[in-house]
Amino acid sequence: MRKVNDWLNEYSQSHQNALNKTIHWICVPSIVFSILLIISAVPMPDAFERAGIYFPHVITGLALLYYFMLSIPLALGMSVIFAMMNWGALLIVNQSSLPAWQIGLILFVIAWIGQFYGHHVEGKKPSFLKDIQFLLIGPLWLLHFVYKRLSLPY
Repeated sequence: MRKVNDWLNEYSQSHQNALNKTIHWICVPSIVFSILLIISAVPMPDAFERAGIYFPHVITGLALLYYFMLSIPLALGMSVIFAMMNWGALLIVNQSSLPAWQIGLILFVIAWIGQFYGHHVEGKKPSFLKDIQFLLIGPLWLLHFVYKRLSLPY
C-alpha cells in the first residue's frame, strides 16, 4: 500500500495554481458534504435508524477505515470533520423544506463545475481521472496543510 505522503505529493502535482487551490478549499468540502446530503435519502434498517445510524455514517466510517490505514493523525482529524458534516447534514435533513438530497445534488453539481474550472485554469486533468482513490485523497490533501500550519505530524 502506498504511503500517505506518496498520495499527497502526487495529488499536489496537479494542484499548483493558486486559484485552483483556492477553488479546492471551497469545492472539495462542498462535494463531501453534498454526498452526505444525497445519500441521507438512502434508507437504513429500522434497528439502525433507532440507534441513530444512518447511511452517511456508514459511508464516512468506511472512508475513515481507509484514512486510518494511511495516517492515524489525519484520520483523527477527518473523524472530527466527518462528525461535523454528518451533524450538519442531519440538521438539513430534519429542518429543510426541501429534501436534503435535492440540496445535495445542487451543491454537488455546482462544486464539480468549480473543480473542473479550477483544473481548466491549472491546465491539468483532475487526479481522480488517473486513479479513483484520489477522490478520497482530496480531503486529506487539504487537511495536511492545516496540520503543517499547526506543526502537527501526519
